[in-house]
Amino acid sequence: MASTIDIVEFELGGERYALDIQLAREIVEMIPITPIPRAPAYISGVINLRGEITNIMNLNTLLGLPDQEVRTNQKIIVLVPEATGGSNVGIIVDDVSSVIQVSDSDVDKVGEGFGSDSSTFVKGIIKMKTEDATADTKKNLIIWIDMEKVIKDLVEK
Repeated sequence: MASTIDIVEFELGGERYALDIQLAREIVEMIPITPIPRAPAYISGVINLRGEITNIMNLNTLLGLPDQEVRTNQKIIVLVPEATGGSNVGIIVDDVSSVIQVSDSDVDKVGEGFGSDSSTFVKGIIKMKTEDATADTKKNLIIWIDMEKVIKDLVEK
């Protein structure tokens, strides 16, 4: 019996990504972000979310992806404090597609000897099944980001 994982699927630069659902506290609409002087490039700034100051990170910059202009349906995924060492942290994504359950058998783990720094942040590649035989097979792959590792790596720098 294969176990299942609940993930939040989101978009960045036209590609599909995912993170563990238990890491996401909430998903909020994009609101104005106050920039912080001399902050690292991956920190977009801070927001006041119901009285809590929340650091907002640009996931594109963090993962070394090209950053595009501001998109219209951008969202902020606010992470649970347990995943961020107790801080209030949100990440900017282009759009949140869905919350889905995937089976372990649909996940290919990424090998450690991959050679790229960013591969250490990838938990695996999720293969989505599709009924449409003509569908673009590339669009059926979701890159599963190890958000805890990404955050931990930042804290250790």
